[in-house]
Amino acid sequence: MILPIVALGNPILRETASEINKNYPDLHQLIEDMFETMYAAEGVGLAAPQINLSIRLFVIDANPFTEYYPEANGFKRTFINPQIIETDGEEWFFNEGCLSVPDVHEDVARKSKVCLQYCDENFEEKTEWFEGVQARVIQHEYDHLEGKVFVDRLGNITRLLLKKKLNDIKTGHVAHDYKMLFNKKLK
Repeated sequence: MILPIVALGNPILRETASEINKNYPDLHQLIEDMFETMYAAEGVGLAAPQINLSIRLFVIDANPFTEYYPEANGFKRTFINPQIIETDGEEWFFNEGCLSVPDVHEDVARKSKVCLQYCDENFEEKTEWFEGVQARVIQHEYDHLEGKVFVDRLGNITRLLLKKKLNDIKTGHVAHDYKMLFNKKLK
């Protein structure tokens, strides 16, 4: 089932998400719905707060980046209760966008490597290092679980230049090709 995506301005995007356990109701269906929603909106990642659930869960399918980033090939994962253990490497800029902030794309600096402790969809615990675009997408989605959105990482001048556009998104005055939830009202 395709779910509506929460737009910037909804308070849930500013909450620190809560951990879940393997008995979370209909977890496997939720994960399927998240992938379906992400694909319908042409995204590469989707965090639970973006579908109005304040839980520590995100899904990623980085295959659209394969042409330029070989490490993205086959990188489709579910991350439950993730915790960043460490970041490393050089910071590098990448033009990011977000399904909760439609039609806004800006260069964001992030570390090139991240060590993540998490559970997969079967609640198997893992600790892994990720690099390049894998690390990039993980850090972006992880921010959602910490109550952050990529525009929070932009400089003051860039945010000032985007102020009207961001306010338009918060009030639902933005074109979008997928179901969205604006300030708790479906548009």
